[in-house]
Amino acid sequence: MSERRRYRRYPPELKVRIVLELLQGRKTAAQLCREHEIAPARLSEWQQQFLERAPLVFAAEPPHAEEQERIADLERLVGQLTIELAASKKASSLLASR
Repeated sequence: MSERRRYRRYPPELKVRIVLELLQGRKTAAQLCREHEIAPARLSEWQQQFLERAPLVFAAEPPHAEEQERIADLERLVGQLTIELAASKKASSLLASR
């Protein structure tokens, strides 16, 4: 039977804290890797992701604003159709009872 590797999961908040410590020069990459038991390549990957996504913080609109607007429109439509269906069922039951 082969031994299964267990990968550690790091919460996003911890990743941010570690990368910020590195960028601020509070600790070296080697210190952070030893302290948090992570590979240097993993820390480098987190740093790269952080720096690539940093401009999104200052974006004028959230990156998914169009999707959120579409979802809101669809939710309104579902609500309207639900009301129309309820009215149709009520009218149908009134006509059937006559």
